[in-house]
Amino acid sequence: MTSSDYKVLAYYKYTKIENPEELMKTQRELCQSLGLKGRILIAKEGINGTIEGNLENTQKYIQNFNQDPRFVDVIFKQSSGNGNSFPKLSIKVREEIVTTKLDYKHQIGPNVNLTGKKITAEQLHDWIHIQKKDFVILDLRNTYEFESGYFENSVLPKNLKNFRDLPKILPEIENLKDKTIVTVCTSEVRCEKGSGFLLKHGFEDVWTLEHGIFDYIKKYPNEDFVGSLYVFDGRKIINFNEDNPNRKIVGKCHLCKTKSENYIDYKTENGRIHGIVCQDCVDKKLVEVD
Repeated sequence: MTSSDYKVLAYYKYTKIENPEELMKTQRELCQSLGLKGRILIAKEGINGTIEGNLENTQKYIQNFNQDPRFVDVIFKQSSGNGNSFPKLSIKVREEIVTTKLDYKHQIGPNVNLTGKKITAEQLHDWIHIQKKDFVILDLRNTYEFESGYFENSVLPKNLKNFRDLPKILPEIENLKDKTIVTVCTSEVRCEKGSGFLLKHGFEDVWTLEHGIFDYIKKYPNEDFVGSLYVFDGRKIINFNEDNPNRKIVGKCHLCKTKSENYIDYKTENGRIHGIVCQDCVDKKLVEVD
């Protein structure tokens, strides 16, 4: 079986789940029967998963999943896998499907109707290229994620090391309260809550990019979003037009500053870091790989 025979499915749904433990059990049985690997988080507020398997079995998973009335409208984001995107299958019950650790974590998001208005990839493209609308793209991913790629002229908060650091970015973006803001993240799952966080803190005109950056770069490769999209699996980055000579590499090695998209975990005197270090610096053993 070649790498082209594998698919990675990413999906989520905010919806009320009465018994997360029971859903965890049925999901584990289904994934194991289909030979799927990946990570699925389940909470009373919904489900968030990324899994990989061969083409036939991932399509069987989609068909089975969409038969559940709670998930009939879930849209799966599909990309090419390599068979080794995940080392194993991990399905866990958590308090949240994206961790904020906010005291009011269940008072924001689509389940309580405190979330941004949705804007499609097509509408955002129109805002940028046709209407030339006055608005701001606010990236709500972790800082290391946008090392490899980001929307041109977007706001990239310096203090968002982890999504639970949302309160730390408020001083950085205080000047945007009167602006039209489009929040972006990989698949929209974080923006659904992140936009609610902004609304709760006095931001008035807040949108979320429907289906996330993934959908935008799939429809408009090498337009507006420069570089590659970071993903939380063994592939580390993806893009949908890799052979295009106009594709930009914006990532830079932490050590020598040459262009690179090589993510690693390495140790420093200040602790463990996840970020870009070029293979040449790794080969020269200039870092201690974790």
